[in-house]
Formats: sequence, C-alpha cells, structure tokens
Amino acid sequence: MTKPSDNPADPFKKALIEATKTMADDPDLTVTFSVDPPGMTPDSIRLPQISRRMTRDEVALARGTADSYALRHRHHDAGVNAKYQPQGNMARDLYDAMEVARCEAVGARTMPGTARNIDARIGVEAQRKGYGDIRDKAQAPLAVAAGYWIRQMATGRPLPKGAENVLDLWRGFIEESTGDRLDNLQAVLGDQQAFARLARDLIADLGYGDQLGDDPDMEDEEQEDEGQAEEEEPDSTGDDDQEEDADASPEQSQEQQDDPSQAQVSMDDMAEEEAGEEAEVPDADEATDPPPPQPVSDADPTYTVFTTAHDEIVGAADLAEQAELERLRAYLDQQLEPLKGAVSRLANKLQRRLQAQQNRSWEFDLEEGILDAGRLARVVANPTTPLSFKMEQEAEFRDTCVTLLLDNSGSMRGRPISIAAICADVLARTLERCGVKVEILGFTTRAWKGGMSREEWLKAGRPATPGRLNDLRHIIYKSADAPWRRVRPNLGLMMKEGLLKENIDGEALEWAHRRATARPEARKILMVISDGAPVDDSTLSVNPANYLEKHLRDVIAMVEKRRAVELLAIGIGHDVTRYYDRAVTITDVEQLAGAMTEQLAALFDSDPRARARVMGIRRAS
Repeated sequence: MTKPSDNPADPFKKALIEATKTMADDPDLTVTFSVDPPGMTPDSIRLPQISRRMTRDEVALARGTADSYALRHRHHDAGVNAKYQPQGNMARDLYDAMEVARCEAVGARTMPGTARNIDARIGVEAQRKGYGDIRDKAQAPLAVAAGYWIRQMATGRPLPKGAENVLDLWRGFIEESTGDRLDNLQAVLGDQQAFARLARDLIADLGYGDQLGDDPDMEDEEQEDEGQAEEEEPDSTGDDDQEEDADASPEQSQEQQDDPSQAQVSMDDMAEEEAGEEAEVPDADEATDPPPPQPVSDADPTYTVFTTAHDEIVGAADLAEQAELERLRAYLDQQLEPLKGAVSRLANKLQRRLQAQQNRSWEFDLEEGILDAGRLARVVANPTTPLSFKMEQEAEFRDTCVTLLLDNSGSMRGRPISIAAICADVLARTLERCGVKVEILGFTTRAWKGGMSREEWLKAGRPATPGRLNDLRHIIYKSADAPWRRVRPNLGLMMKEGLLKENIDGEALEWAHRRATARPEARKILMVISDGAPVDDSTLSVNPANYLEKHLRDVIAMVEKRRAVELLAIGIGHDVTRYYDRAVTITDVEQLAGAMTEQLAALFDSDPRARARVMGIRRAS
C-alpha cells in the first residue's frame, strides 16, 4: 500500500499536471516540477517548483507557466516556426516573443481562465525582474515589450503593472513604426503561417529587417516555378530539335547523358544561340542567381571568412583524455599554490558581500509567509490584531548568468594563463554558492599561421582579400548549467602544451554574446580577459592591417548598443579601454584576482555610484 504523501503541495501538483496535459491535448506529455528554470521540449514541460508553503506567488507562477507552455504545445508548429524564423539574434527574439503571445491569445479565446493565470505569471516575473522600476527604455527589452503589445492587442486585457511599464516605454516607438499593420491581427491569430508573415513585417517595421534573412515564401515560389518549367520543357521542343534527336544514335545519346561535361557544353551552346536570336529580351539569369550568403557577423556584414569548414566549438573534455586533464589540473594547482590564499580571501570577500545582499532584504506586514515573531507582542496586547507575516525578497543577482571569456592566445602562455585559470575556477565556485550561474569559455585558433583554411586559399589561387584566414577553436570549459565539481579538471587544459595559439577576438566575443543572450536569466554579464589586440598573421598578411581590430570594435559596439548583456573587460598589461567602455587595465598579472573580484562585486552593488567607484570605470577615448 502506498504511503500517502505528507507534502500539502502534492495534490495541487497532481491536479496541475493533469490539467496541463488536457490543455495541451497530449496525454503522453511529461510534466515535472524543478528548481531549474522553466522550459519545454517537444514531449515534456518543466514547471517551477512549489514549496510546502504554497505561497500565492508560487501557485500563480506555476499555473501561468503551465498554461503558457500547454498552449504553446497545442497551437505551435515547430516546422512552420523554423521556416519563418529570422536569422539575426534581435529579430529572432522579437519573432519568438510575438509567437508566444499569439499562442497564449489563441488559448484565451476559448479558455478565458488561462488569460488570468498567464496575467498572474507575467506579473510575478515582471516584479522579479524589476520591470516596474525601469525609467529608461534603453533598459527595457524591446522583444519583451513587443510580446506584451501583441498580447494586449489580441486579447484587449490590461497588463500587470511592471509589464505595462515596459510596454509604455516602447509603445510610442512601436505604434509609430508599425502604423496600421495590426488591423487584421484577429484574422491571422489562428493561422501560424499567416501570423509569421505578419511578424516578419512588424520586425522590418521596427528596424531589424536586415536580420530577417531570405523570404521563405519567395523560395517556395521559385521552387514551384522551377518545377513547372521542368514539366513544360519536353513539350516546348520544336520539330527541328526532334529531327536532330532522331538523327543521333542511341549510343551517342547515352554517352552525352553519362558525360556531364558534354551535357553542360551542349546546354551552354543552346543558351548562346538563344541569346543571339533574342538579344532584346532581358537577361533572365539574374532571377535564378542564388541569394547572397548570410553575413558571417551580425555586427559587420562586410566582415568575411574564407571558409568555416575547419572551425570548431569544442568542450575541454574532448581535447584531452580524462587522465591528462587530471594531471594538468594537479600541475595548475601546484604552480599557483602561493597565490591560493590571496585569491581565496578575495573570493570569500565577494561571497560575503553577495550573501549580505541576499539575506538582508525582507518584506514585512504581509498576509501570508513566515510568521513575524518580532510583532507577536502586538497580538498579545490586542488579540483582535491580525498576525503579521514576513517574506524574504528574492535577491536581484539570483537571476543572473556570468560568462568569463578567456584569451587563450600564445602571448598568455606561462603565468598569465595560469592565474586566469585559477581565478576563473575560484570565481565559478564562489558565484555558484551564491546561486549565480557561471560559464567559462576560451578562444584561440587550431593552428599557427592559417592551418587548413590557408591551405585551401593557396589551392584556390590566392584570391585577394579572402577575409579571416585561420581555423577557429572556441572552447567550452564550463557551461552555465554544469556544476563546478564536475568540470573542475577542465581548466587544467589551459596548461596543455601547444593549445595556446593566435587570437581572433571579434568572432569569439560575438560567439560568447550569442550564448549569453540565449540564456533564460534576466541579467547577463560578460567579462573578457585578454592581454592584447586581436592577432592572426595569416589573416593580417592578406587583408587590411586593421581588419580584425575593426571587427572587434564593431562587435563591441553591437553588444553595448543592444544592452542585452553587460560587457566589461580586464586587460593584462594591455590598455583595453580603447576598445571597451567599461574596462580595467592591470599591469601585474597577480592583480587579476583582485580586479575580477572587485568588478563582479561592484556589478552587484545596488548603488550605481558605488559600482562606478569600485570598478574604476574609464571610458575609451
């Protein structure tokens, strides 16, 4: 006999699971509760955990999240979504936010209760992310505002306070840019394909049309035209062509079919004859030319790469055997034994500062929560006085992800890379204790002076200005969701002989930025640690001298303009303030631990003046 559960939240969880499956119209759907961020896959939904206390916010968040994901599971077609999804990051965020709002609005038509639940979820999330306190639209996510706008226009429901504030900051810009584009919104809500076309038009109106990529409908029309042309081609041949075909021997015809070069020559001859006979007809080749390739960089469409065939994004564990990683980690610990005390003291200082913020923020005089023993005297003195409760406020930094991007170039060899590795290790462990996700990435090249890319360029006849001409190697030492204890040996890989080569900072920064923006956390911080400007001999020898440096500046400008990620940098013996707005330069590599710790601690300080004072921010001239 199964022992009944003593958790008062279990009956609610069970009921919510069944309701979610019914709403999603999928009895085989797996629904779970977890402390990890909510999410969904094609066959599962992960909801936020509910404690034994079952507070009002917990229940509202769980119900609203369950309804939102269930409606997406029911009304969202992944194939249609992939077909119309834009290429650029900002355009993709806008597109996804609008599609989520569409699914929720469709559900609200037939199930009004879902709208109330989702409103409650939006309100809780807006309060947790501090949307109600934003006064500058540059700090309010445009994609989030666009999703709120679609939802309000589709349902006519008022938004919760914090969400309404975000939308109000952007409302004038959105309405002025899009005009009367939403006049037929109600007619396309139930048709994902039609709505996707509308969403792409709205994204173009908002100024991100360059990130949409090719029009998928135009591609379909071209394929249909090609198919019709192939079907009509046999009927369009004249009598003369048929007589010529009859004169040709079967053996000759078969040889021409088997030999593609002869077939190509024949087709070219026919094209030349037709061009001579109909010189006044416009050239139709332009309509069949393939579309230009997508730009390699969102920051600079003119930045080119000769080939990406030999680039790699690889986990540290894939570049060395586990035994070698353990040996290199032991060597790293041995090399930095004298510095461990100083680094640990700084890490403890950071942890105390973060935990102090975490534990000192409370809301009092609530109707539910933890009983406030300090106010029981009032109840004793006057029994008619209601009990008072308190609740700990969620610290702002809890919903944060920090990315450390380490320069793995040859100039970092020796003490600099050793100290960078141990500092990243200690910071990851410290921030993890405080509930902050940490990702550690590295960047270098696979070879000196070009590698396979340069060999292909030589074989191609050395075309002029080929763009980046080396094989990238981007390394994931620790992903944001991986526990520190499991990946601790990975940082020893930086001690591996032959790993550190050349550095192409711009593409590495853009890669790290894409990974950060894809994270679900409300706040993203990206810290770059480098000892010099981007250098790759093979690229700079056949391109303008500032080719890589210009791209780095363009990527930094893009990251700082979009404001989705807080970017800061530490230069080791190299003035990075000429690239980054928020940067610190250290002259001694042993100062790295203190600089990293102080910068991160300052970012979590609630006083912006204190943040600037502690970080010592200097703007690039």
